[in-house]
Amino acid sequence: MELSQRKIKILTSAVEEFIKDSSPITSGSVKDKTAIDVSTATLRNELNALEAMGFLKQLHTSGGRVPTAQGYRFYVENLLKDVKATNGELEEVKRVIENRTQSLADMISKIAKIISKATNYPTVVMMNGIENLILTEFKIIPLLDEKCMVLIGTNCGYISQNMDFSATVENCTDASNYLTKYFKGETMGFLIANIDEYMRGMSGEIKAFQGIVNNIIRGLTKLNKQKLLNVQTDGMAKLIEKDEDIKETKKIIKMLSDEEELIEFLDRTDDKISADVTDELSVMKAPIMVGGNKLASIGVIGPQKMDYSGIASALKVVIDELKKQGE
Repeated sequence: MELSQRKIKILTSAVEEFIKDSSPITSGSVKDKTAIDVSTATLRNELNALEAMGFLKQLHTSGGRVPTAQGYRFYVENLLKDVKATNGELEEVKRVIENRTQSLADMISKIAKIISKATNYPTVVMMNGIENLILTEFKIIPLLDEKCMVLIGTNCGYISQNMDFSATVENCTDASNYLTKYFKGETMGFLIANIDEYMRGMSGEIKAFQGIVNNIIRGLTKLNKQKLLNVQTDGMAKLIEKDEDIKETKKIIKMLSDEEELIEFLDRTDDKISADVTDELSVMKAPIMVGGNKLASIGVIGPQKMDYSGIASALKVVIDELKKQGE
């Protein structure tokens, strides 16, 4: 929906002031807080028009207006056109990303924690691009009780899984060397899709450790199909402090406990920072891209009147730094 520059300026100011102090929007308050050189009557007409278009609503006949979900969505979309990263969390994010020896799960958890602390809102990360990870090495270690530990090095950290099969040290070493030799530099998806063809062509060479490889591929195929969620609630305490009647916080807690709803929201993540604003809450989302491919989706969950600009900046720090890693 096209709005005039004056309407955009009025709506932007109205939303920002409402986020700041929850004061209903009036023509007088808009005139006081913007540099628009028009009469109060003209501003009143503009507010009426914005209400008719669905961007504002009047709670009481004689009272001021408040933004609607549509108004928040327009504000966020307009804001995100020129969003710039701030440096507040940059060094901490760099340290997490550059530590390739940590587990992938730990890296994702730490990134979510940084965002949650920086924004004072709960943050969710969903791994939904494991097939795009680039493989660097395999280490298979036999354990007690007929189990083996499988460590898979990737361009973003390692994946660790304990699997239920027994094997000798020699066969584990041979399987590790085989997988590293033929699949180093390839994606996880390539390995899963092509392992059968490789094994058919080398059946004699790999006969002794074929069962090990089969078990690993089954585990990775299962992992690849899962939507792995990591929820960080560091920002919840401050959110409760701001929410006097706790209504908004209850809605957010309900959403955080609904795995299917979280997956549905994060599955709709675009290739850039975006926002879903409903009548009950907002989710600001961003893709975590590595090497040009999506690895995960990150979402910050809060009330409609949350700090969109600050959240967008924090998200941009993370996604820009991860992009650099894959270049």
